Amino acid sequence: MTTPTWTSDEIMTVTAARSLGDGMACFVGIGLPSTAANVACRTHAPGLWMIYESGTLGASPDHLPLSIGDGILADTADTVVSVPEVFNYWLQAGRIDVGFLGAAQIDRYGNINTTVIGDYDDPKVRLPGAGGAPEIAASCREVIVIMRHSSRAFVDKVDFVTSVGHGSGAGDRDRLGLTGAGPARVITDLGVLEPDPDSRELTLVGVHPGVDVDDVRAATGWDLRVADGLQRTPAPTGTELSVLRSLTEAG
Repeated sequence: MTTPTWTSDEIMTVTAARSLGDGMACFVGIGLPSTAANVACRTHAPGLWMIYESGTLGASPDHLPLSIGDGILADTADTVVSVPEVFNYWLQAGRIDVGFLGAAQIDRYGNINTTVIGDYDDPKVRLPGAGGAPEIAASCREVIVIMRHSSRAFVDKVDFVTSVGHGSGAGDRDRLGLTGAGPARVITDLGVLEPDPDSRELTLVGVHPGVDVDDVRAATGWDLRVADGLQRTPAPTGTELSVLRSLTEAG
């Protein structure tokens, strides 16, 4: 058996980058979403318009930002606006094509937890919190989530709903008055999940090279559905790996 020339994190990031199209307006979260978005800009989507929560529109950093307040974002942006303008004019008005988020926990309906692990009043772990994620999840035309796959992260029910995905199933977003379509894809280091068109429950639609369905099921905290015609993720290209590694090494 040939040993892969990439890591599980690398194929996850490259697969996420491929989900972003040229010309899209993308609300980018720090961490894995930022890495994937910057790979997309440097490969197949040079016109990807990256927006960060701090008010930088059209940022094109030459290295990965350390936070939304990293000066490289303002230095390279097309323009810098106030945070209220980002949320009121751009996000809530439906002008953002895709929100790109990470998560500490996610459940079968794509609800995200970045607040606490355990009971809210007496948590085992206090997480960084919501930031702009609830508004991104509510109002972007669609949401992509990137996160590592484990049974601790992929749970039947999140400990706290920081950002609503598809609630408890079909129709919940409409009932709650959420204007965006919600999570369209969850990309992990094992494969790709998408919501079932009818139930909105996350379903395995693709696995990465060297990964079996049983591997994904074992790392999922519910009885994971598997789509008919399960796809195998194409391997990263040399160019994609070169760009990704140059970014992470520089960071």
